Amino acid sequence: MSEALGGSQSAFEQIVRRYQRPMISLIVRMVGDRGVAEELAQESFVKAFRNLRGFDVTRRLSSWLFRIAHNTALDWLRRSRPQVVSLDDPEDDASHGALAAAAPPAADPVERKALGEALEAAMRTLRPAHRAAMALRYEQDQSFEEIGHVLGVPEVTARSYVHRARKVLAQALTDWQPVRSR
Repeated sequence: MSEALGGSQSAFEQIVRRYQRPMISLIVRMVGDRGVAEELAQESFVKAFRNLRGFDVTRRLSSWLFRIAHNTALDWLRRSRPQVVSLDDPEDDASHGALAAAAPPAADPVERKALGEALEAAMRTLRPAHRAAMALRYEQDQSFEEIGHVLGVPEVTARSYVHRARKVLAQALTDWQPVRSR
């Protein structure tokens, strides 16, 4: 980061390579569309590059980048006003991400896929801040303090976001009934 702060474009390119996938993953969790997430991640890196002087060297680089990505995604969500997805009519989504992979293993591969789809559908019903908090906590392994910094909220609020999201997901998965083959 010190080289990037000194104006080295190749150093910043290394930062992009290091954080591109985690940043896209976070944004996908917020906006629900990989193509849009890739565009927003690129926009976030441009913002970061333009604002390198604003980086606080006492903070973690990942937190700073995730905050830029989070704010960029929120701006996009405000502009686009996405529809809320009903749990009764889950949209088919081929990418299930790390949260679906972390679901308890089901005996039947079809049942496991259905469980992953149910989890993804439940994730899409969460508020964007709650989705982001879950992605930062369980996919990016961020502390609650770092999540709070990224989301621009106190640490206790970050904890609350994760707690509330987990409660919603637990209820959705408790209500979930696998389709049994005959």
